Amino acid sequence: MKINRRREDTEENDHASLTTDQQDPLIKVLHQVISYAVRALSVLMALVILWGVVDVVYVLYQRLVQPPLLMLEIQDLLATFGAFLAVLIAIEIFINITLYLRDDVIHVKLVIATALMAVARKVIVFDYQILDPGYIWATGALLIALGITYWLVAWKHPRKVLLRQEYEDEPRDR
Repeated sequence: MKINRRREDTEENDHASLTTDQQDPLIKVLHQVISYAVRALSVLMALVILWGVVDVVYVLYQRLVQPPLLMLEIQDLLATFGAFLAVLIAIEIFINITLYLRDDVIHVKLVIATALMAVARKVIVFDYQILDPGYIWATGALLIALGITYWLVAWKHPRKVLLRQEYEDEPRDR
């Protein structure tokens, strides 16, 4: 598949998009199939988000009506936080899908941020008393790797920024 790198993609966002102007009819049809599949995923993700919100409300209600009434223990809080964060991650995935539908571009920075949020959710709800230390170390290494990756993707080289600013400040022939 041919990858088209638009000016705004290469200079500002560093995202690659699939072109829709294919010569091969099969590739055109496959691109449309993928587009419909992404739309279906978007609808399903919206349903998952709504289901997740209902689940959070239900779990919170059940925890609050158990004796002692209107009191939450630490395990209840962790379960509630986990449910909240799962819904927030689903919302981030939905945003990824809708951005892909709108721009036909995979936003790498947003995908990495979503992965960071998912791993952070895992760290928040860890039960450190039963987990193997190797698993905790591996998760920490994953968090560091994702953080460095996010920083590298988001980082703007000072010279590149300065050159872009000089380019934008130049008078243009119209």
